[in-house]
Amino acid sequence: MPTSYKTIEFSVKGGIATIRLNRPDQRNALDLVMRAEIGRAVETVRDDDEIRVLLLTGSGGSFCAGGDLKSLSESKRPILANRKRIRDLHIWFRELLNLEKPVVAAVDGPAFGAGLNLALAADFVLASPTARFCAVFARIGLVPDLGGFFLLPRIVGLMRAKELIMSARIVDADEALSLGMVLEIHPQEKLEAAALNWCHRLLEAPTGTIGMAKSILNQSFNLDQQALVELEAYAQAVTMETEDHRTRVADFLDKKPLRYDWEALKRRETE
Repeated sequence: MPTSYKTIEFSVKGGIATIRLNRPDQRNALDLVMRAEIGRAVETVRDDDEIRVLLLTGSGGSFCAGGDLKSLSESKRPILANRKRIRDLHIWFRELLNLEKPVVAAVDGPAFGAGLNLALAADFVLASPTARFCAVFARIGLVPDLGGFFLLPRIVGLMRAKELIMSARIVDADEALSLGMVLEIHPQEKLEAAALNWCHRLLEAPTGTIGMAKSILNQSFNLDQQALVELEAYAQAVTMETEDHRTRVADFLDKKPLRYDWEALKRRETE
């Protein structure tokens, strides 16, 4: 595991990894160094079996203001080099999006442009009342990148995605909640604790099983019913042979408290 980063903070504690974007003076804008460091951290999360959940957040009252326009404008590249730069982003972004472990994003302040899509790559987005979301690209004459064409219409629907992309307007936390971009809103001072509570509950989940379910769900818009049936049958056959499944069924038959009981885990947080 890399021991130090310049633009993010990466830590692991009790099975939970945290990637904290850490360029607060630039509202955590994604420069080339940060993009590479996120990629390294995601690879670590992917490859470390002791890590079961990932928390993604930002520092200094911002999630991510998008791409670092200053650094991008200072680097003049041939057109095909620009194409390669975007394609290279998806090497690590694809790993994040399809990570077979739960990913929780805690969004405070702006999540603009690529920062919006970085948040939407999480399985669950929690936000503070000060969170703001914007597909800002049209304001500077660009099309969405970092998976925006894939993520936004799947989350909010095609017509609303067109409206958000073509208007490049700002969406506040309440509207983001109503659109399905955000799952919960928590006070700013309690946001990270709420996100960590989610992570701790998910620690009790059968990681391999829900990872397979996540992988199939991520493909569900692209496949027909029969293809999904085949994936379902394969995944169920695999999970039925796991020690995790056998142990949890044995506990159920022995009338032991279930380890993964979402409501019970939530109640435990308040005790």
